[in-house]
Amino acid sequence: MTKHIFVTGGVVSSLGKGLTAASIGCILENCGLRVRMQKLDPYINVDPGTMNPYQHGEVYVLDDGSEMDLDLGHYERFTSAPLTADCNYTTGKIYSSVISKERAGDYLGQTVQVIPHITDEIKAAIDRLSVDGVDVVITEIGGTVGDIESLPFLEAIRQYSLEQPAGDCLFLHLTLLVYLSASGELKTKPTQQSVGRLREIGIQPDILVCRTEKPMTDEMRRKISLFCNVRPEAVIEEQDVDHSIYELPLMLKREGLHQLIGEHLGLTLPEPDLTAWEGILKTVLATDREVEIAVAGKYMELHDAYKSIYESMAHAGIANGVRIKLRKVSSDDLTEDNVDEVLRGVHGILVPGGFGGRGCEGKVAAVQYARENRIPYLGLCYGMHMAVIEFARNVCGLEGANSTEIDSATPHPVICMLDEQLQITDMGGTMRLGAQRCKLLPGRARAAYEADEVSERHRHRYEFNNVYRDRLEAKGMAFTGVSVDKNLVEIVEIPDHPWFVAVQYHPEFRSKPTVAHPLFRDFVAAVAEEATQPDSAPAPRPVARPVGYTAREGEQR
Repeated sequence: MTKHIFVTGGVVSSLGKGLTAASIGCILENCGLRVRMQKLDPYINVDPGTMNPYQHGEVYVLDDGSEMDLDLGHYERFTSAPLTADCNYTTGKIYSSVISKERAGDYLGQTVQVIPHITDEIKAAIDRLSVDGVDVVITEIGGTVGDIESLPFLEAIRQYSLEQPAGDCLFLHLTLLVYLSASGELKTKPTQQSVGRLREIGIQPDILVCRTEKPMTDEMRRKISLFCNVRPEAVIEEQDVDHSIYELPLMLKREGLHQLIGEHLGLTLPEPDLTAWEGILKTVLATDREVEIAVAGKYMELHDAYKSIYESMAHAGIANGVRIKLRKVSSDDLTEDNVDEVLRGVHGILVPGGFGGRGCEGKVAAVQYARENRIPYLGLCYGMHMAVIEFARNVCGLEGANSTEIDSATPHPVICMLDEQLQITDMGGTMRLGAQRCKLLPGRARAAYEADEVSERHRHRYEFNNVYRDRLEAKGMAFTGVSVDKNLVEIVEIPDHPWFVAVQYHPEFRSKPTVAHPLFRDFVAAVAEEATQPDSAPAPRPVARPVGYTAREGEQR
C-alpha cells in the first residue's frame, strides 16, 4: 500500500516546508521509491491565479493548465514526480466541491458540516494520489499550526492516519529554533509551543526538523526530545545553507532522515544516490566567474514573485560554470532619463511576465537599452510583448504602438487579445494555460532546443497581432516560433544582435538544477561571453520616445 508523509510547519510562516518536502521527495526517489507530491493550502481562493504576486509570490503553471502554488515549482525542480491538478488543493477548491455536491443532492438531505463533509473531501483529495505504482505520497500542509484556516486540513490528516494501517503514515513537523543575537542563544520554547498546539489537535509528530541559524547542541536536542515527546535521533537539524538551496537534500541525508523515514514506514531503503546533487554543489563552490543580469519587473521587492526565473538563471549558471549576480530593477522607477545610470554595466537583461500597464514604459526602456547596446536579452511572455512594442515604435516608426491591454485606443495594436478570450468575463483559470506545442524555425531558439518542435507552458490573454508581422519582419525582427494549431507567434528574435530572444511562454517552469532549460542556458552563455569583452559596460545612448506618445494605465496586477 502507498505510504504517506505529512509535512506541517510551526512558529512562523515561510520556514521552507516546500523545500523540505521537495528535498525529502528527492532523497526517497534516489533511494528507488516512486514518489508523488501534494500541497494543501488553507486560503479560500480556488487557486492562486487571481492573487497579486505580493500576496502569494509567483503562480506556477503545470502542463495540464493548473495554476498552482509556487511550492510545486520546488517539487518539480527537486523530483521527477508527475504533477497534476490533484497536487494542489485549497480551501476554496475543497468547499467548491462540497457545495456543488450539496446543490446536486449528493448528501441526501444531511446537514453539511466541516466534520465529516469537508474533512472527507480533503481525505479524498489525498487518496487521489494513492494509486498503483506510488510508494510514498508527500503532502505538505500550508500555513502555520495554530492558524484558524488550517484546522480542517490538520483534522483531516489526523483522521486519515487513523484510517490507514498502522505504520503507513508519518508526521514530520518543521519548526524554528529562535536565535537571540543579543545573548547568543538558541531558544527552544517556540518549538515546544508549536508541537504542543499540534498535539492538542491530536497529531504527535514522528520527526521534528528544526530550522536554525546556528548548530544545535546535544543538550538542546535532548531537551526538545523531552518536551516534544520525540525521540532524540528524530530531532533533525536543518541549518541555513551557505551556498545553494540544492545543498538541502545532502544535508538531510547526512542527518539520516531517510533512515528514520524507512524505519517508521517499514521500508528497507538503500543509501540514496545523490551524486548529481553533489556535482551541483561542487560546481557552485568551484565557480569564481560572476556575471550580472538585470531583471526589470514590477514586483522586485518580493523574491518569490519571480522565483522560478531566478532559479532557472541559477541552473544556467551551474551549466555554464558562472555565478549569477542579480540586479533587480523596478520597472516603475526606470525611465528614459535614468536607464543608462540604472542598467549600465550589466551583462544581460531579462524582462519577465506580468499584467497591466504599470511599469510598462520602464520595461520598454530596458528592452531598447538591450537592443541598442547589443546586450543579451531574454523576454518572457510580457517581456516578449515589450520587445515587440519597442521594436515597432523605435525601429519600424509605428508611433504609439502598444498592447490593447495597456491602451485600448492605440493606433497600432501590435499586441492584442486572443480571439478566444474576447467573450470571457471570469478571471480565474480562463487564460491560455498549460502546455502548448510550438513549431521552431531556424534561429537561436531552435539551435538551443536542437529540435523542430517543443511543448512549453503558457499563461496569457494577449498575443502578437499578425497584421503587423510583415512590417516588423521587413525591419529585421524574425519570427522563429509559431503555435502548431493556431499560428500564433511564440518566439521573436533579432538575428542582427549578439543574443536577443523573446518568447510568449514561460520556459522557467521547465528548468531543473540538474538540467538547465536550453533558452536560459544559452542566454547565460551569451551573457558570459558579453562579460569577457574588454569593455563590457556599453557607452551611454539616449532612449528616445515617439513624439506625443502617452499610455493609459491598465490592469494593476
